[in-house]
Amino acid sequence: MKKDLSFLIAQFFLFAFYFIDIPLGLAFELPDWIEIVFLLALILGFVVIIFGIINMNDSLSPFPKPKNNGSLISNGIYHYVRHPIYIGIVIAMISFGCYIQSVFKISISLVLLGVFYLKSELEEKYLLHKFEEYTRYKEDTGRFFPKISSKK
Repeated sequence: MKKDLSFLIAQFFLFAFYFIDIPLGLAFELPDWIEIVFLLALILGFVVIIFGIINMNDSLSPFPKPKNNGSLISNGIYHYVRHPIYIGIVIAMISFGCYIQSVFKISISLVLLGVFYLKSELEEKYLLHKFEEYTRYKEDTGRFFPKISSKK
């Protein structure tokens, strides 16, 4: 449980730091059309988060360890990616950081991606232990992005 809590605390602090903008003196300018692309990516990130939450329903938990009464969710958006909420958050945060041209926010987002990767590693150990069908699900489904299959 100590690792579970550590990931939650790390996320909390990274989210808190994200909302503090510290100028790093590394300014960059983007053309207007690229700003629109980042706004669309921000919206995409929120859509992915919302579908992840809706599909997870009662099994949703901020901790890596699945709930005792939880079930393996492999339908909806989870049919395509194993951790859509994590990647949705990162897509939204990076997109917003790029939109407002904040190297600090982009950096925090990348650190959070690393935290989510490590947290998903631990979460998957728990899921493999709890659900024997998770091995097959993991082989067929990408962690953060859909797998491109060469099966025909």
